[in-house]
Amino acid sequence: MKSIKMIATDLDGTLLRNDKTLSQHTKNVLQKCRQMGIKIAYATGRGGSAERVAPSEFFDGKITMNGAVAEVGNEIIYNRLIPYKTARPLLTACDAQGIKITSEISGMHYSNFATSDFWAQITNFEIVDFAKHELDAEKIYSPNPSQEHVLFIERLLPNELYSVITSDPTGNLLQIMHREATKAKAVAALAQLWGIDAKEIVAFGDELNDLDMLEYVGTGVAMGNALDEVKAVANAVCGHNDEDGIAIWIEENILRRLSQ
Repeated sequence: MKSIKMIATDLDGTLLRNDKTLSQHTKNVLQKCRQMGIKIAYATGRGGSAERVAPSEFFDGKITMNGAVAEVGNEIIYNRLIPYKTARPLLTACDAQGIKITSEISGMHYSNFATSDFWAQITNFEIVDFAKHELDAEKIYSPNPSQEHVLFIERLLPNELYSVITSDPTGNLLQIMHREATKAKAVAALAQLWGIDAKEIVAFGDELNDLDMLEYVGTGVAMGNALDEVKAVANAVCGHNDEDGIAIWIEENILRRLSQ
């Protein structure tokens, strides 16, 4: 394995334990990596809620909305929004079909349902008339859509957008992003900023929205709890997210080598 200069990791089901916390073991390992000059970035489907579970003090960069936005400090390095004129036909069609759907940007959720009914912590939402909505989106999402609704949405997607389904204890989440809003492209933007080659990056993930990132980097590591499709493309598999799988893998495969 080539010298590692950057670590990119998903949050839910990956770096975070199932109770949505960072263990002290994991925090210690991340700090050791940074002390050795290794850049640490998270890449998540979350938006503003990422900061609550992954404090900035442990990371050099952060990628949110599945790659729609990449930031270093308060500076936006990469940004791929969905223009509202592109989103509007999709949003209005879903609304007419009775599909719960939300357009999210800058931590605000513009929706046709109360997002707090699904996630108690998401209270920053506004019920809107999508026909009059004129704000671009970082991400569009629909919670727990039926298979019929998934097919309906996918048939409506223009070429500029793509969709992916992720899951957690609250159920499935259909997420829609700009075609260039991917974790791999956002990781590449951070790596370019820091002068790091893709082969010098290790990435961790567990869900379908992590696939492109794991394939892009030099070493893609799937969690022990990852989907089979993710394990199939990974270079290695580490332990379960609830058992500090990432921290242990980093200790054994990166920190130990650096200390020799």
